[in-house]
Amino acid sequence: MADFLNETPSTDSKRCERAFLVGIQTPEMASGEADELLGELHELVENLRIGVVGRELVNLRRPTPATLLGSGKTEEIIAAAKAVDADLIVFDDRLSPAQQRNWEKLSEIAVIDREEVILDIFADRAQTREAVLQVALARMEYSLPRLTRAWTHLSRQRGKGKMGGEGETQLEQDRRLVNDRITRLKRELAEVQKQRGVQRHKRQRVPVPTASIVGYTNAGKSSLLNKLTGAHVLAEDKLFATLDPTTRQLLLRGNQKLLVTDTVGFIRRLPHGLVEAFKATLEETIVADFLIHVLDVTNPGFEQHHATTLGVLHELGADGKTIVTVFNKIDAATAGDLARARQLAPDALFVSAHTGAGLDLLETRLVELIADAFQSSELLVPHDRYDVVARLHTLGEIQEQEHRDDGIYLRGRFPPAQSGYFAPFKLAHTGKK
Repeated sequence: MADFLNETPSTDSKRCERAFLVGIQTPEMASGEADELLGELHELVENLRIGVVGRELVNLRRPTPATLLGSGKTEEIIAAAKAVDADLIVFDDRLSPAQQRNWEKLSEIAVIDREEVILDIFADRAQTREAVLQVALARMEYSLPRLTRAWTHLSRQRGKGKMGGEGETQLEQDRRLVNDRITRLKRELAEVQKQRGVQRHKRQRVPVPTASIVGYTNAGKSSLLNKLTGAHVLAEDKLFATLDPTTRQLLLRGNQKLLVTDTVGFIRRLPHGLVEAFKATLEETIVADFLIHVLDVTNPGFEQHHATTLGVLHELGADGKTIVTVFNKIDAATAGDLARARQLAPDALFVSAHTGAGLDLLETRLVELIADAFQSSELLVPHDRYDVVARLHTLGEIQEQEHRDDGIYLRGRFPPAQSGYFAPFKLAHTGKK
């Protein structure tokens, strides 16, 4: 099936090196939004190690079915792309399969959209078995309606017989192959997800509180995880530096443990297929006790990033979680940046994962959230059951311990899910303190 990719212009059939970008400003968009998105697309394309040799922003009142843009503007963009010797045209808006075919036919240049760029980046960055399967599934589902791009030359050259033209026959074969591959990927992915579900269940049997770090891509989530926990998660200054969730233990004051998970970064116009494909990865946000929403306070568009992240959380069904909003990179922020941030989220915390500034306040907030979520109890454990005392130290936060004549007195906060374990030792007058 891969052979057909050599028949038409494609980012897969040859290495594209010079891209011409096309942004779309519609009447529904805020002023300047399309230009900002085009700048983001520029960075996305460069993440594929493809140089950007030109860009154009188009004001579009009404889309046209054939090429999205009008015929005059289409010819103008093709001429501009050829003038700078571009071998790839990239649209910041989604192109239908028919529009993509029409553009490639008219321009004789490879044409892709933002969705395909993001899919290629994810494919380049996936490391774990689960992430590789998820990306492969999303790419297959994206490519299925676009297979005809590779066989238009056959339908033009050959007529149809009883069984249809050669192009049609080959296309049907390719569609079957892709559909079979999609079925196989879903089956493999279900097995991997089942294994991860077992691992998560084991973690929850000794339920240490959990938090997930979420936010727009490149906001500094991995850097924050590293600074908090002393981990060494990949943290590069580029979009989607890491795709796989990483969980590390954070030890807070009072010996309180917290499992913190770094998740894949969100982005505007994230392909819906990727949201679906990555739900297993992103479901860490659903099962977490609360979320840490990280924003880059130095980014001019952090308000939009804030809205995008909340939108994805809503799509995942995680928007009802307790969310701690954290503005990162205050070491590089201006007074104006900080003022805008306080206006957007008055209760937010301000930190620097680079210098460590403000992390003490973040840890205090985390301790408070855990205290609110976990029940405070007073227990009296017999002297011959020190195994229970040791277990309670691993389950929650021990605030006070005292050896008495009738047993070992403990006061602490423990997860409700373990109430059956410590209930026999609970003192009748206990209450939340």
